[in-house]
Amino acid sequence: MDKLRKAFWILLLVTAGVFNSFTVWSQIEEPVKWSFDHRDLGGGEFELLFRAHIEPGWYLYAQDIPGGGPIPTEFTFEESSGFRLVGATGEPEGEIKYDENFDMDLKMFSGGATFRQKVSLLQPGDVEVSGEVQFMSCDEERCLPPDYIPFRFALSGPPVSEDVPSGDVPSPTSETVAPGDEPVPVGGGEPPDTLSTEEATADEAESEQQKTTEVVDFQGAEEDEQSGMGWTFLFGLLAGLLALLTPCVFPMIPLTVSFFLRNAENRARAFRDAIIYGFTIVFSYVVLGLIISVIFGPDTLNALATSPAFNIFFFLLLTFFAASFFGAFELTMPASWSNSLDSKADKAGGIIAVFLMGLTFVLVSFSCTGPIVGTLLVEAAVGGSVYAPAMGMLGFGLALGIPFSLFALFPSALKSLPKSGGWMNAVKVVLGFVVLAFALKFLSVADAVGQWGILDREVFLVLWIAIFLLLGLYLIGKIKFAHDSELKYLSFPRLMLAIVSFAFVAYLIPGLWGAPLKAVSSFLPSPVTQDFDLSRTTSTTVQDQEETLYVGESVHEGPHGLMAFTDYEQGMNAAEKAGKPVLLDFTGLGCANCRKMEANVWSHPQVLERLQN
Repeated sequence: MDKLRKAFWILLLVTAGVFNSFTVWSQIEEPVKWSFDHRDLGGGEFELLFRAHIEPGWYLYAQDIPGGGPIPTEFTFEESSGFRLVGATGEPEGEIKYDENFDMDLKMFSGGATFRQKVSLLQPGDVEVSGEVQFMSCDEERCLPPDYIPFRFALSGPPVSEDVPSGDVPSPTSETVAPGDEPVPVGGGEPPDTLSTEEATADEAESEQQKTTEVVDFQGAEEDEQSGMGWTFLFGLLAGLLALLTPCVFPMIPLTVSFFLRNAENRARAFRDAIIYGFTIVFSYVVLGLIISVIFGPDTLNALATSPAFNIFFFLLLTFFAASFFGAFELTMPASWSNSLDSKADKAGGIIAVFLMGLTFVLVSFSCTGPIVGTLLVEAAVGGSVYAPAMGMLGFGLALGIPFSLFALFPSALKSLPKSGGWMNAVKVVLGFVVLAFALKFLSVADAVGQWGILDREVFLVLWIAIFLLLGLYLIGKIKFAHDSELKYLSFPRLMLAIVSFAFVAYLIPGLWGAPLKAVSSFLPSPVTQDFDLSRTTSTTVQDQEETLYVGESVHEGPHGLMAFTDYEQGMNAAEKAGKPVLLDFTGLGCANCRKMEANVWSHPQVLERLQN
């Protein structure tokens, strides 16, 4: 048991380390990062430097943007009696390009940009200059929401001796300079302080050295949230652990480990072979994920997420996998593939033989792992990220390959493994129910994007209730499949899973009458599609508004009974008649996060009260 405990902790630490590495990748996308510095110009005057570091392919907008365009870059300073601004915030020359996102020519910056603001101290001693920079970043296909980064400068020096008249701050300006120089803002009508190329280069070098001590950078102060990449890895890890319990994989563990220990000349070689064997399994699945990523690419993956045709294909594919789990047929790779690899492994010997054995295992176990891998790849692919399939396969391969290596390192731990039996087929059947329920999500997306009205929310819920009710009945032995063995008694794991399944059914039932079901709201169709909803209290109000304010084809009842328009001009006309502000809802018909937002945030009493009024 001590060795088993060691093996468990090694697996846990390796898994935690890998997952922690990828959580760094899973931060909220931040293509523009800011750093702040300042230069002492003498005589109580300072130049504040705002440096934007822009990732390739992204760009930042200028300060002066025409109406109807994106959010401009803007620097807001907190009022203080200790300093005053001299002139406007200067910006680089940038470039004027046609922006397809907004259908207009706009001034923008790429790669990097330094903004400069001159300030004069009005009192001796330490003076704090603080505020925030508002900006918006876009690439060729999308724009991120506006962001707000606070800044703070700690300045110290004598106050200015001259009484520079304050006045209206002029609009942002920029000037053309020689290559290698950055423009300096013109302030207060006075000639600007210009820097030679050598001085500017020295200033940049000095700023880099001071960045760790003087620069106050608040970019990392935002909330540390995980995006879909980390959850895709975790989902793959969980899928791999479930695959271990299937009839095609679990019996292979003691057989494979015994082979390594029996045929190795010494323990060190056995360990080496076991580690290479586990690495081969991980390598095979990661390569599979990379192939999917390379074939489709990010643009195609994004298109797949909202394509009715592909979502129907994915629905049929997952239903096909579920039927395989239920025992309707068995998925197998061509026997010639595995036989060919097996014969080559016998001839090769050494490390190459172990590598070929790992590939043979991947092919032989396909009848059980294939449906799981297919489901995982489908979910990762429609997530839209080009790295998601590879990330999911990394988690799956680690969960599948590491146990083989660990049990080879600690062979006595094999005695603690449960014996193979009918419970492994029960694992496959349970996975079949889960995959079938998961398949309905893709049919729901196709129905929502196509606006067919076939799979309304209550129809979706009825199907889920039926699936998980049947799952619960199967777990307690009331339903049997062809390959099931006789259930003599109800084990503790089956009992717990049955309770969870029946409890989930009880949770879903109120949704037939309009309960929000916030825990699964991202999977369900929009509440707007539900015909019978007792939770709606504003339907008559919306109907009255339609009759008194506006009658048009684009008006309909939105989430929570809110009055909504699909035509911009008609919606603005109705808002003008009602004398109310407008909420522009940029949503997606197949967007899971949008449904979750509507169910969890819009339903909040304070939020809903504002939306209604």
